[in-house]
Amino acid sequence: MSASGTRKLVELSGPAATAALDADSVVVIPTGAIEHHGSHLPLMTDYLLADAIANAAVERAASQGVDAWILPTLAYTKSDEHHWASGTMWLTWETMMNTIVDLGNSIAATPANKVAFFNGHGGNLALLQVACRELRRRFGLQTFLLGPIVPPMADGTGDGPDELGLGIHGGHSETSLIMHIRPDLVDLSLAQRSVPEHLADYEHIGFKKPVSFGWLSNDFGTDGVLGDPTAANAAYGAELFEHSVEQAAAAFAEIARFDPAGPSA
Repeated sequence: MSASGTRKLVELSGPAATAALDADSVVVIPTGAIEHHGSHLPLMTDYLLADAIANAAVERAASQGVDAWILPTLAYTKSDEHHWASGTMWLTWETMMNTIVDLGNSIAATPANKVAFFNGHGGNLALLQVACRELRRRFGLQTFLLGPIVPPMADGTGDGPDELGLGIHGGHSETSLIMHIRPDLVDLSLAQRSVPEHLADYEHIGFKKPVSFGWLSNDFGTDGVLGDPTAANAAYGAELFEHSVEQAAAAFAEIARFDPAGPSA
């Protein structure tokens, strides 16, 4: 822990940051998004999720002896699946990748060698997976990718009631989390069930099935929401938040001691 008690790396001076970091320090970069989430949720939903959970997890990990530090959350990311919706702010994949590479280059100039991306937006996943290897190859950084974890429901999925495995955007879990984090930004009276049930009939093709597919959020005959937020509630959101914070803090502890080569002989 720094003398000031902060785990926000940017609150330190340059020399203090250099003194605080070493090769086992975990530098966390939350990645969110600013994008359409229906009429009931704010544009900054994914930003809020990444920022709130990652900050809480870094604080918890640090309280347990992990040398974890957090950088400011990236707000503008790869949200082009929602390009059609007013208010969505998105970067091209080239701009996003170049941004991540530049950040990796900057971190490589510090004593830190471990970078963990805590991602709150599904549209970033494929790019961040590629970026993790790029930073590993170019700069020798150990790179990791994680995000909020929704525990399985009774049906074995992480979905809410009657979402049929399709609750991936603005649905039960995401809405419940925002009702916990920022209830003032949620208007549940505007929530609607938007589940493209016909997709559940495909055995192989789907969001959580063996065959993935390219899609835009206005492909499904819905308002851009994929899920059913109508039964969302803050109590469930608090459970999800605590679960995600605990899982992320435990992951940061493993990242701090991770060695792909194993113990030396």
